Amino acid sequence: MLRILLPLLFCGLLPLSATAAALPTPERGPALRIQGSNTIGAALGPALAKGLLLEQGLLKVHSEVSDTNNEQRIVGQTAQGQRVIAEIAAHGSSTGFIALKNASADLAASSRPIKDSELVDLEALGDLKSPSAEQVIAIDGLAIILHPQNPLTQLNTEQLARIFSGEVQAWDELGGTGGPIHLYARDDHSGTYDTFKELVLSHRGKALASSAKRFESSEQLSDAVSQDPQGIGFIGLPYVRQAKAVAIVDGDSQPMLPLNSLIATEDYPLSRRLYFYLPPNGQNPWAEALVTFAQSSKGQAIVAANGFIAQSVQAINVEPGPQMPDGYRAIIDHAQRLTVNFRFEEGSASLDNKARQDLSRVLDYLRQHDKLNKQVTLVGFGDAKTDSQRAALLSKLRAMAVRRELVKSGVVFREIRGFGAEMPVAANSADEGRIKNRRVEVWVY
Repeated sequence: MLRILLPLLFCGLLPLSATAAALPTPERGPALRIQGSNTIGAALGPALAKGLLLEQGLLKVHSEVSDTNNEQRIVGQTAQGQRVIAEIAAHGSSTGFIALKNASADLAASSRPIKDSELVDLEALGDLKSPSAEQVIAIDGLAIILHPQNPLTQLNTEQLARIFSGEVQAWDELGGTGGPIHLYARDDHSGTYDTFKELVLSHRGKALASSAKRFESSEQLSDAVSQDPQGIGFIGLPYVRQAKAVAIVDGDSQPMLPLNSLIATEDYPLSRRLYFYLPPNGQNPWAEALVTFAQSSKGQAIVAANGFIAQSVQAINVEPGPQMPDGYRAIIDHAQRLTVNFRFEEGSASLDNKARQDLSRVLDYLRQHDKLNKQVTLVGFGDAKTDSQRAALLSKLRAMAVRRELVKSGVVFREIRGFGAEMPVAANSADEGRIKNRRVEVWVY
């Protein structure tokens, strides 16, 4: 249906101003329709749409609030006075895929990966898992938030599952104070809720307690927790606001706060990717342009300005820790770590879609900082399963897979290391954790 409706939408095209790239402007109706995640659609999506309209040379770019909650329009004007409109509806990730199916959206915003059932349901639109269709536009972290005066400083994912399923009902069971625990959660359409359910509840066989207060708005949820001394909730990183975020432990990982550096590398246990899904068949040129803009340096600056983690690559110092093997400590004594981890498709040695995009980002960094010649070390990690020697071998093979790609562009490596199942960042008891532990770090001298 999308392929049939888009040509009708763009009938009677008008040119933009002479200084802008030639994107078509419809005589009537919106140029772009985005539906899906509230995490993206509340502020980041509108900011990216504004950035695109400004880049296109449009004038008087502004937002108009809709009569419907969590919907707005971004409006610009051509030099000839023609209005150009981007409509954004932010009612939850699942609604974006529904809108793609019924042709009421050109682009789906999602704060979780597309589900297999949705992929099958949208087959007519092309392969939405292909590298051009599945676009990671930012990294976010789910913060576990408490009232600012709650004395607890860390929780593990097992405790979180028991708390939010209602098994643990009082703060004193956790070493805290304040009586009964009050639960706050996003609504069923939310990608934030889907992510929490997937990372914390489902693979432990638990469901969210019916007593949880549900919110469509991230801001309202966060404000409610910050005003309730007995409250606990989960929220996207930009929406911590006046609440208190606690450190999270998953399996044998170290306690991790939702810090930018740990979320950028996706080591933080409750980190997640934010996506645009662009149907390969019958693309709207404005949707394609927005995806390209979101991945550009200007777009990623907007990502950072809205409180999410941009995918731009930086070098950071790492403090030594007691859990680090000697060989790893020798690396961090002399090198800096880049804020990117290469990860792999599930059940495969192939780089995933984000990793493919990150190859060019890493190359740009190495070229700009003159580090192409023997100033890069790749460090691979794996999951233990039952054979530690196998994990050590596979961790190095993963690093070699990244090396093969970067060598094509002239990178000469200093060293390739594999540390097996050392230093896990997630529990190995579920597929999600094992996938996170199968990673390759980049270190520069």
